Parts: sequence; structure tokens; C-alpha cells
Amino acid sequence: MGAGPVGTLLAAELTRAHVEVALLERRAQPGDGTRAIGVHAPVLAALEASGTTERLLASAVRVSRGEARSDGRPLGTVRFDRLHRRFPFVAALPQAATETALAVDAPEPRRGATVRSVAPGADGIRVRLGDDEALTAPIVVVAGGWRARELVYRPGGLRVRPYADRYLMADVAAGRDADLAVVNIDRSGVLESFPLPGGRRRFVAWDVSPGDTADDARTERLRAALTSRGEHVAAAEITSATPFAVRRAVAPSLRRGGLFAIGDTAHEVSPIGGQGMNLGLMDAVTLAPLLARWVRTGEPPDVELARWEQRRVASARIAAAIASLNTSLGRPLGPRAHRVRRIGLRLALLPPGARLLAHAYAMGFDRDA
Repeated sequence: MGAGPVGTLLAAELTRAHVEVALLERRAQPGDGTRAIGVHAPVLAALEASGTTERLLASAVRVSRGEARSDGRPLGTVRFDRLHRRFPFVAALPQAATETALAVDAPEPRRGATVRSVAPGADGIRVRLGDDEALTAPIVVVAGGWRARELVYRPGGLRVRPYADRYLMADVAAGRDADLAVVNIDRSGVLESFPLPGGRRRFVAWDVSPGDTADDARTERLRAALTSRGEHVAAAEITSATPFAVRRAVAPSLRRGGLFAIGDTAHEVSPIGGQGMNLGLMDAVTLAPLLARWVRTGEPPDVELARWEQRRVASARIAAAIASLNTSLGRPLGPRAHRVRRIGLRLALLPPGARLLAHAYAMGFDRDA
């Protein structure tokens, strides 16, 4: 259930394995949001055999390096292109383009399907829809994002930690350094900048005044964040700013019999660092062959599924820890603490620290990488 990137990929992988799939989606129309823009090396490697990686790379920008700056000065560079990987870069493209590439071979989703409950029963997993229609299947995978979490986990059964941090983002024309991501940290917090296809860049800034929710005020705050870091051309291009908050949740289990939870339904990490969608994609691509074997043989591969669950939970915890560190490093600080942070970042970006950071941010610590 869920026709976002994670659910779509799982449905496509299962269809290619000749498994009949029903894809249920609450939204009546495809979403036009584009929060997730980076596809990391482990996902690209895992999707290569199906041809999905070739489709992704056809329109993506290949981000080969990331630079840390502070107070207008460079602190160091993280080089993804020096990692010993099949794909030594981050593929950056809008989420809609990612979903289009993933959807090849996936069945058309049944849209407007509001799921009220999902419950294991003697005859399989029963899915009850909003119009009181009931469906039953031997295997149900919930990949509906955080909103679908209550379908799988009891209220209060999964600890969700909201962060106080709030951010503003916008995509604007800024055709320069097409392979370079920039993280700029000063006393007022972080400003991140990522290249996108078509000479555009995404800017994400820590919001200094999230209480003022007027659209004009948000836009002006993002412009000011860019201007203060010398991004005058990009600042002039901003006409609106999208706000978002961050949370952390990592489920200790992903399976109950034939009922599974993957992606943001099971684990939600800060998008600062760009690992959330990739975690879910790795969930899907590693789960699909196990489910296909289950359907083909009629017997659940319980040992392999238990190992899969352990690997994915461990990977989610690692990604959540990295995302939490990114979030804390990007907060505003006083003069003395900011100087300490700047020195610490400069030291961390010296060899071999820079290589370790590249490995971490490229999902090198994922257990299925």
C-alpha cells in the first residue's frame, strides 16, 4: 500500500518477478512534492539489473563532491568520486522523475483508496477501505509514509521524536558547480545547496523565525539566509519558500506474519543528509526477492526474512544517528560555540576523516550496501 517511491519500487520489483500485485494509494493524483532529490550509490547498484538505474541517470545530475563552508570560508571537501563504488556519486533529480523511473513495470495504482485498518486474520491479512470494502491477501506491505504508521503500530507503540528545528527550502535557477553540493554553516544555522537538473539548485535553510508563518515572511527569511552567505543571484530568484519540520522514529520490528512495514512507515529520519527515501528503497529492493520466493513456493522464508528485518532495522538506526548529528550541527550557536564547531568541522574534514564522512553520507554503513 502506498504509491510513493518505496511502494512503487516494491510493486515493480514484484511484478518483474511475476507476482500479482495490487497497489493502493490514498492520493487521488500523483504528488508533486519533491523533498527527496538524491539517490545514493547502494540504491543505484541494487537497481542496476532491472534497468532502473539507467533510467534514473538519464536525467540526473551526478554530484561527485560536497564542500563545507563557514563564514564565507571553505572548511573542507567530501569526495564521493574517490569512493570505491560502482557509482561514486549521488544522483540528484526531482522526486517526480525518480518515481517515473521506478514505476516502469509497476501496476497502475488504485487511487483514492483510503485504508481504514489492516489486521492479520486466519485467512490472511484483511485490509478495510473507507467505503467498507474489505480485501484479503496473504501478504500486505504498508509503504504509505508516516501517515500510515498507525495501521501497523499501536498508538504510542513506536517512539516518535519531533525536533524543534524548522527549515525553509526552494528550488531556483542557479547554473553553476553542477557536481557540487554545499553545506554552509554560520552562527545563524545551516544553509544547504544541492544541484538539480536544468541548471537549478535546491536551497535549504534553518528557519530563524518559524513562528511567523506568513508566506511573504518565509520567503523573505529564505532570501535573507542566502544573501548573508553571498548567494545574491539565487536569492533574487526565490518567489516562495516551503517550510518543513523533522522527526525521528525507528521501529524495532518490520514484520508480523504476512504484514510488513517499510520506508517512512517504519523509520523516519531527518531529510538533512538525504537518506530517508534511500532507506525505504533499500527496504523494498531487498524485500522483493524474499516475497517472490514466498509466493512461488507457498512457504515463508522465515530465516531469511528475520535476517532482512535485522539488517534493515540496524541500517535505519545508523541513518537516524547520522541524520541527528547533521541536524544538531546545523543549529544556530553563540560566538564561542560556533568557533568550536568550525574548528571541529575543519579537523573532521582532514584525511582520513573526509573519506569516512563521504562513506557515511553515501550510505556506506547501510547493512545491505
